[in-house]
Amino acid sequence: MRAPNKSEHRSPASHRRSGRPRTATAAARIYADLRAELVSLLRRPGDPILEAEIALSYGVSRTPVREAILRLSDEGLVEIFPQSGILVSRIPLAALPEAIIVRRSLEETTTRMATERASASQILSLHSILERQREAAVAGDREAFHQADEAFHATIADIAGHPGIWKLILQVKVHVDRFRRLTLPQRGRMAEVIAEHEAIMAAIEARNPAAAGAAMVRHLERLLVDISAARHNNPELFDQRS
Repeated sequence: MRAPNKSEHRSPASHRRSGRPRTATAAARIYADLRAELVSLLRRPGDPILEAEIALSYGVSRTPVREAILRLSDEGLVEIFPQSGILVSRIPLAALPEAIIVRRSLEETTTRMATERASASQILSLHSILERQREAAVAGDREAFHQADEAFHATIADIAGHPGIWKLILQVKVHVDRFRRLTLPQRGRMAEVIAEHEAIMAAIEARNPAAAGAAMVRHLERLLVDISAARHNNPELFDQRS
């Protein structure tokens, strides 16, 4: 992990905003940063995590680092081996289908509701996000593509009037996101995602909730098909225990 420049370190006052103690704020920041690195596969399954190295890079003691790591362990993103070390967990293969099915069910509902509620300006916002995704695909920027993808789905939940459902989905799909990162480099995959999003958009604009929900289901079910290829191409990244 890159050590921040001195100019990047926050002042003690910023660590205490909202009256929170510095350690708690540091733990939250380290947790968020590490989680992003784990989900994006910047830290690969099986990689070691060194508490001392992280503490040094943030200029803190090991206490907030340990708090962050314990939270990540609760999510199944890291494995702690007493007297041995901490490793980035492998993607649990057996958990992926269930998570995808739960997400599919929730997002079919929010898409139907969004189709009934969307204003003209909200539909324009979705188009804007989709255009960002197209630009990212042309540039080959997988990170920007992923962020636009997340924004597209989150905005649909927001339009539906239930942004809390998206927060629940974020918890459910943490390992799915890691697996999805392995699919984006596949030739033509980003174009396929865009086409699937365009089908969802067309149904929303047509004010057809059933068609929009069905388009979302088809889009998310593609992930179930992708599991086998990702497992075959990157077996070392998966925990294949049933």
